[in-house]
Amino acid sequence: MAYPELYVLRHGQTVWNAEGRLQGALNSPLTELGRAQALAQGRILAGLNLTGFQAICSPLGRTIETAGLAVAPIMERIRTDDRLREIEVGAWSGLQRDTLGVGYDPADPPGETLSLYDMAPEGEGLARLEIRCRDFLDSLEGPAVLITHGITSRMLRALCLGLVREELETLPGGQGNVFHVKDGVQRELRAEA
Repeated sequence: MAYPELYVLRHGQTVWNAEGRLQGALNSPLTELGRAQALAQGRILAGLNLTGFQAICSPLGRTIETAGLAVAPIMERIRTDDRLREIEVGAWSGLQRDTLGVGYDPADPPGETLSLYDMAPEGEGLARLEIRCRDFLDSLEGPAVLITHGITSRMLRALCLGLVREELETLPGGQGNVFHVKDGVQRELRAEA
């Protein structure tokens, strides 16, 4: 299925990102670097023609804070949608990655070992995240700027690019960048933080 043109932002670095903690539905504030990353995303977006685009944000605090810095100065309205929240990590919420006892390699950057999210006790898992993200994309009526999270961003982009779940790890992540997805092609846009 062809989806509308998208600009996809992940929230800026949070205190818990810096500490290596899993957040899921929990929240921690942006760090100074995270705020600089959000402002860099805003500079990217300010250079684009966003006429006809809507802005849609996860309802979690870290994305709201990012949207306030990156999107609010250039778009009149930002609405929230619960389907853009981060993958739920259940009993692992708030825990440091290196204490999970599942063979996680702390040398791996967060989000690089996506199978970790299928192991989370009482977590959502990637299959249910895929259903949620597909439902969201199917509901879009036009082009949009999305402010979301690392794993959710990858799932949304994978679906738009026609990738299967096993290919999620091939997609770049990162904070402070913007992914442009149109007609099955993805471009990564960056600015200095």
